[in-house]
Amino acid sequence: MARIKGATMTRKRRNKVLKMAKGYYGSKAKLFKTAKQAVMKSGQYAYIGRKLKKRDFRRLWISRISAAAKMNGMNYSTLINGLKKAGINLNRKMLSEIAISDPAAFTAICEKAKAAL
Repeated sequence: MARIKGATMTRKRRNKVLKMAKGYYGSKAKLFKTAKQAVMKSGQYAYIGRKLKKRDFRRLWISRISAAAKMNGMNYSTLINGLKKAGINLNRKMLSEIAISDPAAFTAICEKAKAAL
């Protein structure tokens, strides 16, 4: 039986890594060893970035809600507490969208929250 060497699979694996490293600066895009390191590191950054993105958006929504609540004479924490007591289950993303697109509806929500306190 003939000996099978792993050249095709090795070349395939190396080309895959080099394709992922396309556009990187200098030897990181050309040499397999440095490209592999750069691709692994960029994968770590991407993974961390996906977690940070959720955190950043939540902070943005909270700051928007807080600003809109201050216009209605409340602060953020009392608004959220009032909403919980009133039984209004709106997430922060939707609250911030309402605050931007429909200030009158947000004012009505604030009034319900005030009444529940």
